[in-house]
This record gives sequence, structure tokens and C-alpha cells, in this order.
Amino acid sequence: MATIITDLKENYRRGNLVLRLIYWNTGLFVLLNLLIIVARLFNGEVSGWVEWLELPATPARLLTRPWSVVTYMFVHLDLWHFLFNMLWLYWFGGLFLQFFSTKHLRGVYLLGGLLGALFFIGAYNLFPYFRPLADYSCLLGASAAVLAVACAVAYREPEYRVNLLLLGTIRLKYLALAVVLLDLLMVTGQNGGGHIAHLGGALAGLWFAASLSKGRDVTAGLNRLLDLLTIRQTPRRPKMKVYGTRGSRPADYDYNARRRAQNDEVDRILDKLKKSGYESLTEEEKRSLFDASKR
Repeated sequence: MATIITDLKENYRRGNLVLRLIYWNTGLFVLLNLLIIVARLFNGEVSGWVEWLELPATPARLLTRPWSVVTYMFVHLDLWHFLFNMLWLYWFGGLFLQFFSTKHLRGVYLLGGLLGALFFIGAYNLFPYFRPLADYSCLLGASAAVLAVACAVAYREPEYRVNLLLLGTIRLKYLALAVVLLDLLMVTGQNGGGHIAHLGGALAGLWFAASLSKGRDVTAGLNRLLDLLTIRQTPRRPKMKVYGTRGSRPADYDYNARRRAQNDEVDRILDKLKKSGYESLTEEEKRSLFDASKR
């Protein structure tokens, strides 16, 4: 058992953001379902506090659990719902990282979930069809976030072909169009709120990819906020007395500063390469990328 846990930790540490998102969704799925099983064995009920992780349909209830605009996109209770979302995240997340950066994936996943939440709450409070159900309805699942990732890839590479079981080879643009049309047709169905959230996620993915093609990253603000929230405090090192001329800096500081600047420049060039292709690079940028590959 200890070996399995060690292997999982190592895979998580070495894995990309797609794998880490799958880990987070899987861990919460397993934990919640185990708690539900234990509660049922003792004739208990856990749905009351599970709802605190789900997104409520009314602004009044949302004010009592504002964190749910994020937590809902990691919560699954139904096995097939969970498996379908994770398979799509695995497939399209991998494709996404071929054309965009890891930070873009992080931003698009959250942007899709947030816009899906906005569509869900808006529909349940604007349309008379949904209004009687608003006080009792909640949203959960990563579908809107995952669909944002898929639609961003479909916009960036519309002619990319994927093989689907029973359907054969299909271009991404047709697959994305079919999914969006199905959601539109099922808006007044049994899971209408979920399908409306899917449409919000799809719009987020298209918005991101279309804006990025014009040089504007709509996920930049989200990523800056996340960077601020995830800054790790490094342990304080004991002060060391440095002998030498007053005002001089240790050579290590200059070296580290140069390395950080070089790494930042390489990251910028790689982002430009993913966005616009190799031919868009200047001769100096190509030389910098070549030099970095030899380090």
C-alpha cells in the first residue's frame, strides 16, 4: 500500500497539468463516494454538506457558499459522468498542450467553469421555465471546464482528425459543433441546467482561442490571480556575513538573476512558437532557442 501511494505521489509530481487535474477530480470523487457509502451503512446522510461544494442556482444561496463557483467543477458523484469528463479531459487536454501552454490550460479550465456557472445561474433566474426550480437546483461536474478546453483546441486546429469509437475519423470542428448542437437541443430536458453550463464552457473556449489568435490572452488576469494565490513562502535562511567591499553583491545573485532572465526569455519564445509557428521567430529568437536547447 505504501508503494502504491509513493508511486501516485511521484506520478503526480512528474505529471503535467492534465494529469494533475485528473488527480484532483479523481481524489474528490473517491472521497465523496466513500463518505456516502459509510453514511448509508449507518443510516446517515451526507447530501446536506455535499451541497456546500455544489453550485447553487440562486444568488442568495451562492452568497452563503461563494467558493462553490470553483469547487463545483471538481465534484462528481455519478460514475459515468466522472468517467466521461475525465476521458475528454485526458484526450483534449493532451491536444491542448500541443498548441497552447500549461498556463493557458489552467486559465481555460477555470474560465470555462466560471462562464458555465454564470450561464447556469443566469438561466435559472431569467427564464420562467427554470425559475420554479431555482431554489432546489445545484450544478456539479467538470463538463463546462472540459468543454472549454475541447472547443479551444477545435478553434485552433479545426481540421485535426480524431478517431471515435463507432463513428470513425472526424474533424474537430464537426465534433465540437455536434456537441454544442446537442446541448442546445437538450436545454429544456431533464438536465437542462447542465447543458446550459456546457454552452457557457464552449463559449469560453472559443472566446479564448479567437482572442489569442488576435494577440490577446483573456486568461491572463485569472492566471495572475492564481500565481498570487499559489506563491510559496520559502523558508528563511540564516543571515550570513559577507566580507568584501561595502555595497558589492555576491556573484551568485548576479548569476541567478541572469538565469531567471534567460529562462523568462525562453518561455516567451516558446509561447510565441506555439501561437504563431517557427517562421514567426526572429533570427535572434531562433538563436536564443538553439542556445537554450544545448544547455
